[in-house]
Amino acid sequence: MNKQPYTRLSPGDIGETVFIPGDVSRAKVIAEHFDDYKVVAQNQQFNTFTGTYKGIKVSTTSTGVGGAAAAITIEELINVGARNIIRIGTGGMMQTWLPRPGILVITGAVCGDGTSQEYYPTGYPAIADFNIVEGMIQSAKELGIVVNPGLEWSHDSFYAGSTLSKLNILEIEKPWIDAGVLIASQEASTVFQVTRKRKVRGGTILCSEGCHQYPDLDVPPELMVKAISDATKVSLETAVKLHHMDHVN
Repeated sequence: MNKQPYTRLSPGDIGETVFIPGDVSRAKVIAEHFDDYKVVAQNQQFNTFTGTYKGIKVSTTSTGVGGAAAAITIEELINVGARNIIRIGTGGMMQTWLPRPGILVITGAVCGDGTSQEYYPTGYPAIADFNIVEGMIQSAKELGIVVNPGLEWSHDSFYAGSTLSKLNILEIEKPWIDAGVLIASQEASTVFQVTRKRKVRGGTILCSEGCHQYPDLDVPPELMVKAISDATKVSLETAVKLHHMDHVN
């Protein structure tokens, strides 16, 4: 069978659970948490590593930035056998009460992007798969890792919604801050809508080193590295739970 046009993947290259970071270099960081791994495909920003964790075949593929790139990745992963897609990413927290750095299990997303709305009409809710959310919360508890479940504002323009913006981002984000949305990022709505449309599971776990309301408060880089590692551990244990649900019980 021909390889997928962008990821260059073929059936058999990946596990049923695939972790999708945006950052190309983070895919290797995630793979280093597997018990073993190898490179199976590299093309453009799409780097894929496959290995095992506790005897289960798992993979990670980098997507690049934004919902459109994530949708390409997800569609091609599903074409070659993925059944659980978990985004491990970063974002900018909105709520002042969240810890810094924070690890957030995204339960649903505000569809402020364009890509997700090409899969479902405006107003259709972007909701994470219940089994992934439940698996993440339970896995975090077992590992002694603090996570906060809640909503993401998914949007297209990074520079219109980050502390690097020359716009008044707090004015832009005020409706979502007031509504209790936890974090701004770009891909969760796409993850949820594409996976729902294709009848597979989709989830998102995010790390953030700071809060948009306090842009000058820094977090030591090593704490962010640990947060990403912890989010990866939670995701791997969730993959084990999903495997047992589908193949053992």
